Amino acid sequence: MLTPAELVGLIEAVARGDQAAFERLYVATRAKLYGVVLRILRRQDLAEEVIQETYVKIWNGAGQFNPALSSPITWMASIARNRAIDIVRKKTEVSIEEEPQAMEVAADSPDPLARREMTEELKRLLECIGRLEPDRQRLVLLAYYNGWSREQLAEKFAAPVNTVKTWLRRSMLDIRECLGL
Repeated sequence: MLTPAELVGLIEAVARGDQAAFERLYVATRAKLYGVVLRILRRQDLAEEVIQETYVKIWNGAGQFNPALSSPITWMASIARNRAIDIVRKKTEVSIEEEPQAMEVAADSPDPLARREMTEELKRLLECIGRLEPDRQRLVLLAYYNGWSREQLAEKFAAPVNTVKTWLRRSMLDIRECLGL
């Protein structure tokens, strides 16, 4: 890693539009910023997106950096951290344990308004999900409704990732068969 003085010099060069300095700054700081973002988001795909946005902001805002107010890495990390927090606030994942009514999506008698609004396809899909074992229902909902990764599911269900993949595949095959697809 470069010294704070070297980073200040690179940021000043970036402010003047020096692409080579920007590349050096990126190489020197990417791992640190990525680590900050990944700890907040816990998803590689989102972390990579935030890192890209962070470096665009660094490129555009390099002229506003003041070394008297903060160190270069602190300034860059705050840009990355703030963007990651924005993503978390917009995209809060709700755990099944926190929202037990999410497991009742296949209830036999939804309220009258919901019944009218549901399409026949949705009713069929919910019925098919409801036929799965309770653990498989949770697995499918966490994976496809909440967007959990296979690694997160493996940790949650205390099972190897390949086992989770098999469970998901079999559950989806059962749902497809139930739907007649």
